[in-house]
Amino acid sequence: MNTTSIKVEGMTCGHCKSSVEGALGKLSGVSKAEVDLEANKVSVEYDEDQVNVDEMNEAIEEQGYDVV
Repeated sequence: MNTTSIKVEGMTCGHCKSSVEGALGKLSGVSKAEVDLEANKVSVEYDEDQVNVDEMNEAIEEQGYDVV
């Protein structure tokens, strides 16, 4: 299992948190996604054989947030 931290701009509330965590949680290979609103980042535990960082970034961006 790998862990990565993705910097995300535009998340400000509980709905933002749920939206991003939900989108990442739907990806095959993601076992845990946890948003830190104060730090503007999301920590993700994932299986690199099933999903990659680009796919996770795309899932976040599809929710309307900017990956930086």
